[in-house]
Amino acid sequence: MFSVVLALTVLIGYLATGIASGDVDWSALVGDPTWSPVNGAFGALAMIYGSAVVCVLALVLAVPVGWSAAIALSEYLPPRLARPLRLSIELLAAVPSIVYGLIGIIVVRPFVGMLGDVPGGDSLLAAGIVLAVMIMPTIVAVSVDALAAVPDRYREAAYSLGLTRREVVRSAVLPQARSAMRAGVLLGLARALGEAIAVFLVVGRADGRLPESFAGFVSSLTHPGQTLTTKLAGPEPMLSGTSGPYFAALCGLGIVLLVLVAAATVWGTRRAPSHGTKRGLRAHQATTWLRVPRDRLATLLRMGALLLPGTLLVGMLFILVTRGSSALNPAFWFTSSSGAAGGGVRDQIVGTLLLMATTALIALPLGYGAGVLIGSHASAKTARLLETITVVVGGTPTILLGLAGYILLSTTMGWGRSWLAGAVVLVPVVVPVIALTTAGRIRSMPGELTESALALGLSRSQYIRSVVIPYTWPATLTGLLLGLARAAGETAPLIFTATVFFGAPALPTGIVDSPVQALPTHIFTLSQDSGAPEAITQAWGSALVLVLITAVLLSLAVALRNRFEGARWTT
Repeated sequence: MFSVVLALTVLIGYLATGIASGDVDWSALVGDPTWSPVNGAFGALAMIYGSAVVCVLALVLAVPVGWSAAIALSEYLPPRLARPLRLSIELLAAVPSIVYGLIGIIVVRPFVGMLGDVPGGDSLLAAGIVLAVMIMPTIVAVSVDALAAVPDRYREAAYSLGLTRREVVRSAVLPQARSAMRAGVLLGLARALGEAIAVFLVVGRADGRLPESFAGFVSSLTHPGQTLTTKLAGPEPMLSGTSGPYFAALCGLGIVLLVLVAAATVWGTRRAPSHGTKRGLRAHQATTWLRVPRDRLATLLRMGALLLPGTLLVGMLFILVTRGSSALNPAFWFTSSSGAAGGGVRDQIVGTLLLMATTALIALPLGYGAGVLIGSHASAKTARLLETITVVVGGTPTILLGLAGYILLSTTMGWGRSWLAGAVVLVPVVVPVIALTTAGRIRSMPGELTESALALGLSRSQYIRSVVIPYTWPATLTGLLLGLARAAGETAPLIFTATVFFGAPALPTGIVDSPVQALPTHIFTLSQDSGAPEAITQAWGSALVLVLITAVLLSLAVALRNRFEGARWTT
């Protein structure tokens, strides 16, 4: 947990230093929609509105589909079918943010342009759709883990009472898994609030767009807008310098974004009111004749929810294969790049694997320790506070992490561009995912496991080693692979701390001034040169390579997780 608090402390310290370098009019920053640095106007209300709209759209689209797909995978399908289907959904998490942005450009923007009769299709709706697709695998993966953790005796007892499958899920399974499933939604919300690159490519980045009526609100969905993350990921942080009112206002945007993430977390982790059991029984009795039709409808909807993620995966793979066909040539993988857009991506592959392996080695023990602290050791109030801090770190725009890492590691500590600095900056991206999935799994642990351990006189360390670790390890692996899948596609932090476009050796020879080449930044740099067909072809080929590498790592982790899921808790 110390690592999470340290990351948040460093980030807030960086933002506070920036704010102190110039005067910030907070009332104007949060209440005025006008952003015009030339005229000294720094109002972020339109950006706050844009961030809220795209996140709400993403949750409205992703949560029903994600939860329904998770229930279908866990409660309706046999394991021999559920496991490959679950893997296909989780493969969507292997698609980097930059690839989602590229696909948004060629698929989502034309659809929104046709829907709203708006040239180009850059809009808040396009950003919301892209974010919904991005966060759905996280919601599904965490929710399936939560549902799988519910002991079968709850289902058996409910079926013995004559309940239908829908009623069993609603009355016996969901109440036990709700807390961990909510953690999946919070992880999705954190990623949606902190995503910059994918939204940057499809939102239009238009300042000052704030509707004044309901009709204006509806119209604004299909028109360009701006969010807090796209403003921070744009060129303005580089143009504002390192002090003064302009830079202070941008740092103020970072503080506003952190506050929004914290507020969303507090709201999302609030306790739902209890309605009692009698009310539920009367409702079942009053609608007895509808039980079978409702059960069939629920089955149809939940099984149908599995079709959407599968269709999205097939569509993305089709686009990647057709546009990135150069990656199908083995020489593309095993030759180094040459010139601006020639050769292969051997050095970029090696650099990416080095960054991911180092990040995993650092993040796994830190994230697991934080998850055990939140789920097992802390009191209810303390756990809620720690969970809020964890999600705030997870929702932090990675552009801010990159800037903070650049000042602390690259400049203050004198590392320069360093592969280790890049891995350290990626750790706060992965640790919150591991911590929240682990804590959610611990909360869903049957009480008799803890009671049996205490009855046997186990010490706290023995209880953690013999009960908690075997029970939570599948969820921890899920969190690790989801976090690494997100980190593998991060671009902004690496640009400032770890990577160069060319000239770095495949393997660094030290830590200080030892940059690497990496696939995410390689793709981002090439995608900016839209006028050169060879650069775009190289970008799509590199994107397919990155997706395939992450998919292979994801498949290995899933196989390992499935093996642990089948183990009994006897150690």
